[in-house]
Amino acid sequence: MHANCLMKVDGLELDLSGVTESGKRLVVDLMPDILTMLKGSVKESAIDASDESDGVSAASARAPVAYAILAAYQFRWFVAQVDAPYIGKLCPLVIPCALTALDHWSPEVKGQGMISFIYLAKNVNAAEVGGYADVILDACCQNIASDDEIWHYVVEMSMLLLNLTQRSNPRSSWYEKLTNEMLNHLERQPRNKQRRISWLKHCEVLFNGLGLVLLAHFRRLFPLFFKWMHADDDETVTLVLERVITVVRLTWIRNSPYIERLVDELVSLYKDAALKVAREHIRSLILQTLNLIRLCKRPEFDATWFKYKDDPNLTALMEVCC
Repeated sequence: MHANCLMKVDGLELDLSGVTESGKRLVVDLMPDILTMLKGSVKESAIDASDESDGVSAASARAPVAYAILAAYQFRWFVAQVDAPYIGKLCPLVIPCALTALDHWSPEVKGQGMISFIYLAKNVNAAEVGGYADVILDACCQNIASDDEIWHYVVEMSMLLLNLTQRSNPRSSWYEKLTNEMLNHLERQPRNKQRRISWLKHCEVLFNGLGLVLLAHFRRLFPLFFKWMHADDDETVTLVLERVITVVRLTWIRNSPYIERLVDELVSLYKDAALKVAREHIRSLILQTLNLIRLCKRPEFDATWFKYKDDPNLTALMEVCC
């Protein structure tokens, strides 16, 4: 009986005893031929990096980009049909095709490759990614400059794959490269609401992976946090406060010159929150942050807090924080 559940796919032996749906077995059986064909369709209109004269126009002339877009959507569908743990066994087939999609010039093709990598990151383990880790993370770095329409995909993909492959090594050069690359783009466009929200939604994984190494990024993180605390939209403000709480919890902001400025910005935001729709939630997060700062840096906190002791607008806050 067990022998009947073994299937060889492109030289890979898979135990499909847990797959009860015949449709999924068929998908797995077809994947070697289908993925090879789809990868070829994507490459037809890709730019040849080795040819300096090759560009978008030349690539489009060889084959309509619509063929690559259709192939990328079909590839993503096929990948999503295979659950864990079987998808992990198919990484040698899936990863090269996904990398080909990421190398394409079309944002729509890239986006489908990113969605496929996000699915992989949630359903495989680091051992199954194996020797592809560096190539995948390099592709993540190359795609950080992607268009706004797919930036949320590249951020989520990069965070998940970084955590999957480098989780045990927060001092990995890949953490440094990807963190700096993302911060470069955020610093150039700090007012880009779409980008900052995407990054704030997904960077919790990055922060937890870095741990104390986050201290090395304070000089770039906190200026962005201080800008975003006073954004017009409540979503940004809420997200940045949640991320600040994570940073304080992980690092206890030791040896940091930002404690006084952070308390000042939180107090200012507490007052401004009176005009916001989500004021109760925002003020609750501010209170949590202030209490964390007081817990880990009591002398510095008290020295900064003293100047607000007579502020009539902070009476409620004084009762809780003092």
